[in-house]
Amino acid sequence: MDIKEYIRENESRFMDELFSLIRIPSISALPEHKNDMSACAQRWKELLLEAGADRAEVMPSDGNPLVFAEKQVDPTAPTVLVYAHYDVMPAEPLELWNSNPFEPEIRDGRIYARGADDDKGQAFIQVKAFEYAVKYGLLKHNVKFIFEGEEEIGSPSLNAFCKKHKELLKADIILVSDTSMLGADLPSLTTGLRGLAYWQIEITGPNRDLHSGHFGGAVANPINTLCKLLAQVTDSDGRITIPHFYDKVEEVPATERRMIAQIPFDEEKYKAAIDVKELEGEKGYSTLERNSCRPSFDICGIWGGYTGEGSKTVLPSKAYAKVSCRLVPHQNHEEISRLFIDYIQSIAPTSVKVEITPMHGGEGYVCPIDLPAYRSAESGFAKAFGKQPLAVRRGGSIPIISDFEQILGIKTILMGFGLESDAIHSPNENFSLDIFRKGIEAVAEFHRLGF
Repeated sequence: MDIKEYIRENESRFMDELFSLIRIPSISALPEHKNDMSACAQRWKELLLEAGADRAEVMPSDGNPLVFAEKQVDPTAPTVLVYAHYDVMPAEPLELWNSNPFEPEIRDGRIYARGADDDKGQAFIQVKAFEYAVKYGLLKHNVKFIFEGEEEIGSPSLNAFCKKHKELLKADIILVSDTSMLGADLPSLTTGLRGLAYWQIEITGPNRDLHSGHFGGAVANPINTLCKLLAQVTDSDGRITIPHFYDKVEEVPATERRMIAQIPFDEEKYKAAIDVKELEGEKGYSTLERNSCRPSFDICGIWGGYTGEGSKTVLPSKAYAKVSCRLVPHQNHEEISRLFIDYIQSIAPTSVKVEITPMHGGEGYVCPIDLPAYRSAESGFAKAFGKQPLAVRRGGSIPIISDFEQILGIKTILMGFGLESDAIHSPNENFSLDIFRKGIEAVAEFHRLGF
């Protein structure tokens, strides 16, 4: 049966199965959802067996459980390892959703729900393409699956799991659908990801909150100090001021800059989509270079003092911030973390105490475009979308991708189908049904061609 016909005949079942996953609020960041993590892992195990896996099991880790499954067609054939994650981001702020984030709805040809794209919808593409390939005898290689439940909190348990189960996860290539395309009519394969370093900062001034009239102007205000410190991390040219931060940053090659310049990009449309009047960033680089292959620094959250209704004239005892750097290949996140901590401590005044806690991080990744598996993925996109996909670097981070290469010695093909308009991590996350169908067709073609 033709893949398009197969999708049409089974789409109602597909939606029922996908929605059964989405309805489970598998939020790894919130400990009260621990039972939901196990329930979601169990549901994935059932669906993988139904799709044609020879075996599937829920396996323990130091944190949330993982799901492993496999299908062997020939012990001498190559093996592809499909990675995905079943955890999702918290749905807040709930008041900005147009529907219940964990009760999926289809509106205007799109599925609206938390996890519709990231990553339940995209992972489901992989499983349904596998189902079709198994059913019609298209597999030329063995297939393994590893689905984790901690990607949204930095995959803290997966590294140790991979080291412990290297033989179980042995494969020739890894296939991941957890990235995005340039547009619905601009299919693209991600060939690079940025790394990440993340910290929480705590600034302590006086031993208690003080009356700002009695003490203001005489005692250091932790919030004022925190703002001053963070403002010094970047300069007027948008460059990061941490000493030695750029030591291992490679300049974008001229040939790649020319390729990036050829990517269709409407800056006015880009600004309108996020409702900003102007863009800014590192001097000397284009927007597409800044958000994909150059490092960046961002304050992700900042708080302290009184934020309730009305006013309270207080000089707070403490101030906090969560900050991150997106890194490029060759920047080691642990080294960058140390450099950042040393820098902030060196410029902090003695009038406050500064405590910086490193959180999760990971390395960047680059995929060669001459790999046979990459060419099969490229052909899959071409068949499903009717045009050759562009090869692009993306600005996001999937730290485990570099870990896979370091621990398992395997390259990863990033065959993602998301769109910027899918609003992942935001209210009203959604996923296009048209892209969903084309994604299944593209991955099924990858399996048919082999590598």
